[in-house]
Amino acid sequence: MSALISLLRALLSSLRDLLPIMAVIAFFQLVVLQQPLPQLAPILVGLLFVVVGLTLFVLGLEIGLFPLGEAMARAFAAKGSVAWLLAFSFCLGFGTTIAEPALTAVAAEAAKVAAGAGVIAALPEVKAEYAMGLRLTVAVSVGLAIMIGVIRILKGWPIHKMIICGYLLVMAMTWFAPPSIIGVAYDSGGVTTSTITVPLVAALGVGLASSIKGRNPMVDGFGLIAFASLTPMIFVMAYGIWMH
Repeated sequence: MSALISLLRALLSSLRDLLPIMAVIAFFQLVVLQQPLPQLAPILVGLLFVVVGLTLFVLGLEIGLFPLGEAMARAFAAKGSVAWLLAFSFCLGFGTTIAEPALTAVAAEAAKVAAGAGVIAALPEVKAEYAMGLRLTVAVSVGLAIMIGVIRILKGWPIHKMIICGYLLVMAMTWFAPPSIIGVAYDSGGVTTSTITVPLVAALGVGLASSIKGRNPMVDGFGLIAFASLTPMIFVMAYGIWMH
């Protein structure tokens, strides 16, 4: 009975989280565009599937992946091997990002736009290579970002100074990057903060900060996601400059 109540609470929580998105879509469809919602019944069924799927996904993260990431961070910190901890951090960032469906979709659309603008040849294999290059660029950047974030936790560096310097670099690179890649670069910073990457990376930071004496999990454990959304913008713009 308690498990059923917990599941119902999780379903209501997922529905509450999705309500703002539903309200925005309904407002623009009915008020701004003044168009009726087409095929309302299939939309409601699809929405139900989204709520159930999101609930099960989040429960799976809380039961399996989140404790696993935190436990591995504590184990690496207790072992005292900085090299293995950094290697694990890079693999975690790279693996969760390269498997991100949102990044795959953004990279595919970016390849279509680049082909339409004449940046690359409009051949399927060329567009696939361009999209894979974007995905690998973002995945490597997130892996490096998690490594930098782990080093920051170990050294106790102030996060605000690093983030300010990073965004200043983003602003500077925006002047030199091709216009066709700037939007892709900024979007790539958003798709990395997904439901796959965030729980694992947050668990890594909190677990690491909790296991190091003198570190506050609330102060030092968070901030890895900020690096994970910052470095892809820099790397993708550098990739665009190199490709163009």
